[in-house]
Amino acid sequence: MAYDADLAVRIEAVLHGREAFSQRKMFGGVAYMLNGNMCVGIHKDWLVVRLAPETAASLLDQPGVKPFDITGRPMKGWLLVAREAMGEAAQLSAWIERAETFVAGLPPKKPKAK
Repeated sequence: MAYDADLAVRIEAVLHGREAFSQRKMFGGVAYMLNGNMCVGIHKDWLVVRLAPETAASLLDQPGVKPFDITGRPMKGWLLVAREAMGEAAQLSAWIERAETFVAGLPPKKPKAK
């Protein structure tokens, strides 16, 4: 299944001018990387966010938020966010900023040799 191109446009508008971010195809969708680490992405029509595991766990009770689980094993610290939980531009920005704050504290990944 293709990913939500409209959501990609919205994410790219939030990330505009942030040169530390790069884009990569991942999980059948698109991921936005910060220093080589996935920060946010799109899986089908869901926003994927990477957070500290304890932060992610504390947000699971919000409407439209669920664990990121595409393999049968939820990934700790990763959430899927539905459209209703990020409908407004400010809501989407807040989710991206949460993820950016966490991922910015991770060690940068070195590019893999090709």
